[in-house]
Amino acid sequence: MSATPTEPRTIPVGPPTKHQLALMIWLAVFPTLTVLNLLLGSILSNFPMLLRTFILATIAVPIVIYGIMPHLHRARRALLVRRHTN
Repeated sequence: MSATPTEPRTIPVGPPTKHQLALMIWLAVFPTLTVLNLLLGSILSNFPMLLRTFILATIAVPIVIYGIMPHLHRARRALLVRRHTN
């Protein structure tokens, strides 16, 4: 079945390689932790290091997984589709 002009052509995009995924995770985690440290650093400064790390990770992981990674996956797909169609 061929694609009609009204149907967008779907280009299969596989999962990211481990290197692409590592870069995407870094792009999500580093800025998230930086912002959280800027916002919460003074509040958490008197907490023990392990508790500070636990609190920051507990806040950062959902932000990264549910907030940022879906956008990065869509951006990667758009880049690969654009590269494929050009």
